[in-house]
Amino acid sequence: MSSLKILSGGAAQGLVASLGSEFKARTGLDIAGEFGAVGSMADKLRNGTPTDLVILTAALVASLAEDKLLVASSIADIGKVETTLAVRNGDPKVSISNASDLRAAFLAADAIFVPDTEASTAGIHVAKLLQQLDIADAVVARLQVYPNGATAMRHLAASEAARPIGCTQSTEIISTPGVALSGSLPPGCDLATTYTAAIAKQADNPAQAAMLIELLTSRDQQTRRDRAGFLS
Repeated sequence: MSSLKILSGGAAQGLVASLGSEFKARTGLDIAGEFGAVGSMADKLRNGTPTDLVILTAALVASLAEDKLLVASSIADIGKVETTLAVRNGDPKVSISNASDLRAAFLAADAIFVPDTEASTAGIHVAKLLQQLDIADAVVARLQVYPNGATAMRHLAASEAARPIGCTQSTEIISTPGVALSGSLPPGCDLATTYTAAIAKQADNPAQAAMLIELLTSRDQQTRRDRAGFLS
């Protein structure tokens, strides 16, 4: 019982990491987390990966609870996370006020760094946006797709492209050195996703999982959630 095992969307990685020391002081446990595309994390739970706690989108948590994989009474919302644009530190931020601006920004980029377009919240949204803006075919060769937003942002930070841009959840941008938030997506293209925690039915450490949920959601941690990029 040396660690609490969690499966989480990448959006919560920075917040969870910031609570690690306090959690260990209270429980004696480290946090052994897997962070990635929410669809992949949900599949890991369904396939029996040992898990004490999940942090996924509210919709996925509700579905997993219906499948009796989560303790329904433990479900608690952490907050909303926006999907936003990112640039390398030092690059000019992109000014976006409407869908036409966003379309122009994607077309002007010579590399577009995004998370998994089939299993991650932000990646699925980006794929829909490119179709909505009627530029999916025009930019497909420029898409740099990675398993999760944090990995995509690390590659954006290291990119040698002339005009790269990234699009993923704000929390993943904030927690990645070398990149900066460039701004929110405009109305009609925006997305704010609620992330929710719940204890797994198979949990070996349910009491400690409940304590982490308390830390993640308590009023005392509001400032920490704000810094990590969660909206109230």
